[in-house]
Amino acid sequence: MGRLAILACGGALPVRLAEAHPDAMVITLEGIPSELEARSDRHRLEKIGGLFSAMKAAGVDRMVFAGALARPGFDPGQFDGMMTRIAPRLMAAIPQGDDALLRTVIAIFEEQGFAVLGAHELLPELVAEDGFAHGPALDEADLRDAARAGEILRTLGPLDLGQGCVVAGGQCLGIETVQGTDALLRFVGETDPKFRRGHKGVFVKAPKPGQDLRIDMPVIGPGTIDGIADAGLAGVVIAPGRVMILDRDEVLRRAGATGVFILARDLA
Repeated sequence: MGRLAILACGGALPVRLAEAHPDAMVITLEGIPSELEARSDRHRLEKIGGLFSAMKAAGVDRMVFAGALARPGFDPGQFDGMMTRIAPRLMAAIPQGDDALLRTVIAIFEEQGFAVLGAHELLPELVAEDGFAHGPALDEADLRDAARAGEILRTLGPLDLGQGCVVAGGQCLGIETVQGTDALLRFVGETDPKFRRGHKGVFVKAPKPGQDLRIDMPVIGPGTIDGIADAGLAGVVIAPGRVMILDRDEVLRRAGATGVFILARDLA
């Protein structure tokens, strides 16, 4: 078996992968912040042919994308021959949404001979198991709000929108879009409490139906719990087997300190 490459973007997940696989080739991209930048092979997307060559020279045959991937700007004047050839495919995928774009990216790397793995395949212990529960028990209102949020996410899934939704008293207070989970939770916290109809509300985190989990598997971490608590929500329901919990001990500590519940439950 050849070498693993970690294409490291922002957040704690790439760091955890690098710790678990110290011999892996760490790659970062100009324009995309990463905690691993100082110890990485750094490349420009405009010169993707050079990236492919470097990976092959390093003996890489499998790779994992990890972390928060912001869309970097492109300078077409800097495109190498490879990027010139694949740019039309990328441009065609962008208007179709994040999932379509990420599927195209996976296909391009696979065509170069690199097997694309999911972070959850390399660190299966991070995945929330079915029935995992922590904190206060959900009451009937919480369960109804969670079910409603799950229904909203399933309905929006074909539009390639969002992995998160907040519902209180049956009222949708917000959905996660390109701004991400933290922005959603801040928005909910700033929303007039009258819209909650006397309920705290529940945050639901789940992948889009049919989503390829190898790049964009949903994640919660300590910061998510802080955001839930700051927004005054009762807790979070996550999809079992399809959401990762980063730094689980700290997540549980913060949830316990703030009275936030966590439940892994299928809402389909």
